[in-house]
Amino acid sequence: MFNNNSKAFRRKEKIATNIFDSSDAASLKIANEVAELISEKQSQNRNCVLGLATGSSPIKVYQELVRKHKEEGLSFINVHTFNLDEYYPMAREEIQSYWNFMHIHLFDHVDIPKSNIHIPDGTLDKSHVTSFCEDYEQKIDDLGGLDLQILGIGRTGHIGFNEPGSGLGSPTRLVTLDYITILDASGDFYGEENVPIKAITMGIGTIMKAKRVIIMAWGEGKASIVQKAVEGQVSDHVPATYLQGHDNTTFFLDEASGSALTRMQLPWTLGPCEWEDKILIKRATIWLSQKLEKPILKLTNRDYSENGMSDLITEYDDAYNINIEIFNILQRTITGWPGGKHGADDTHRPERANPKSKKCLIFSPHPDDDVISMGGTFIRLHEQKHDVHVAFQTSGNIAVFDDEVLRFTDFVKDFGKLFEVKSDLLENMFGEIRNKLDQKKPGDIDDDRVRSIKGLIRRGESKSASRYVGIKDENVYFMDMPFYETGAVKKNDLSQLDVDITKELLRKTKPHQIYAAGDLSDPHGTHRVCLKAITTALDQCKAEGDKWIEDCYVWLYKGAWQEWAIEDIDMAIPLSPEELLKKRKAIFKHQSQKDRPVFPGSDPREFWQRSEDRNHNTAKVYDQLGLAEYEAIEGFKRYYF
Repeated sequence: MFNNNSKAFRRKEKIATNIFDSSDAASLKIANEVAELISEKQSQNRNCVLGLATGSSPIKVYQELVRKHKEEGLSFINVHTFNLDEYYPMAREEIQSYWNFMHIHLFDHVDIPKSNIHIPDGTLDKSHVTSFCEDYEQKIDDLGGLDLQILGIGRTGHIGFNEPGSGLGSPTRLVTLDYITILDASGDFYGEENVPIKAITMGIGTIMKAKRVIIMAWGEGKASIVQKAVEGQVSDHVPATYLQGHDNTTFFLDEASGSALTRMQLPWTLGPCEWEDKILIKRATIWLSQKLEKPILKLTNRDYSENGMSDLITEYDDAYNINIEIFNILQRTITGWPGGKHGADDTHRPERANPKSKKCLIFSPHPDDDVISMGGTFIRLHEQKHDVHVAFQTSGNIAVFDDEVLRFTDFVKDFGKLFEVKSDLLENMFGEIRNKLDQKKPGDIDDDRVRSIKGLIRRGESKSASRYVGIKDENVYFMDMPFYETGAVKKNDLSQLDVDITKELLRKTKPHQIYAAGDLSDPHGTHRVCLKAITTALDQCKAEGDKWIEDCYVWLYKGAWQEWAIEDIDMAIPLSPEELLKKRKAIFKHQSQKDRPVFPGSDPREFWQRSEDRNHNTAKVYDQLGLAEYEAIEGFKRYYF
């Protein structure tokens, strides 16, 4: 498109920022820098002092360092580590402890001396915490300070657990966690009520004394706070902004987390652009329309010129030419026929007219993503006589409360009594399960039997929702992809077995259309892994000569929290009030996720509310841009393979 990495386009950035194609590429670069530092220090016969972070962001970095140790001989014998933080109180053996995290992901796999590992102690009596923190600081100073500090960034802008309000000179200390931080951690603790409200954290002052700071962020969910940290004013409201005053800090981002930076989002406000990319022109025109609160067709030459886009006017000669082109592009995304309209001219339609009845395969990462994210389109496809199939990629068994298990097993027990079906056996089973759940501590992994029951609960809800939509039972598939079945929030990496299961279903159905979840807010989340399984399977099928793939379109939908940006939508399906209500009722079939799901995220609204608000807002944007006014719209982006 154009070089938005030039100095002119970076001028609003107050921290050096590198944007990579993927989090994997960025993680590899970070791991290489860490390895080079360790090796350099070893060659000088000196210690290497590292400050380390936890959470999902550095996992790939640690995996690459472990690989370098095992395959390339990288030694950690001279490395001393100081972790940023730990929940308080927190026993080391708990699965949520950062002590446990670091040993699982790094320390148990390299040759670092145990005496060189330093992690805040979440088991201390409160009266001993202050002296421990002072000693922690002293140990860092005695080793000559941190050579390199690795950081992530929280949605509040915290680094470590230095929440908003933390001072620039703050030392290692006990802190109270922000409510948003607690919400973000609630998934790991199976409910916000189980998240510790305090933590021991390395201070801002300690971090700022590090000779080198690397801060990383992945995914769309971090884009907003990254923009504030990099381009905003220094403020204790966003503690990461303090790093603007550090002379050797670099942000490492993937494209999604860097998407809100001005050079990525609004480059025309920074300097002349090369207007060769239609997506960029669409984004700029939509931005101008929204900024001036004018429909696209009413934008003038002066509007463009006064907002940094005079070169676009030069390119198109007149605002009218830009307006009508972008208006037509947007208008052509809107269709009431997601499977294509038979007999219609499909030159400018997002979907083909033929065949009249298409085989449509909807992939749902969790058992409710299909109806939450594209329930209206799902219903429309069935009502327009397409052959609709739905595949639930994972069991979703960790997202069921324990009392739901008791409710269902109690029903089975009473059902057995009523019909005299092995009542003693059922009574014993209920008692065993109840005892297991009574003894279970927050965060404990369920045994196989309890997980199976939770999976059956979600499977039954999925069947109920599919039947409500009108899908035949034989068109509903439960893939139970192995990567998911750990019983914990952390999943395994995608394997070829997962891909093979996906390929088998694709070859069985030979779809004309595939719908898949394309929201990548969390680079280590289930949706991302499920999409990777699909795209890898498609690539392999194509390479292996499958003919059906030549006539297959792939449409990506977003999840409950977000919608595609308008410039990214290739197909917009308008929904009537009645269709929106029917979609809501389909979502209600997932009773275990109703009212209060196990993993609600940071949004207090129920899933159906988030979904409807998103669909209403998308329709509102189309209306404000001067297009037809609809009750709601579901958006899709086409994926090319």
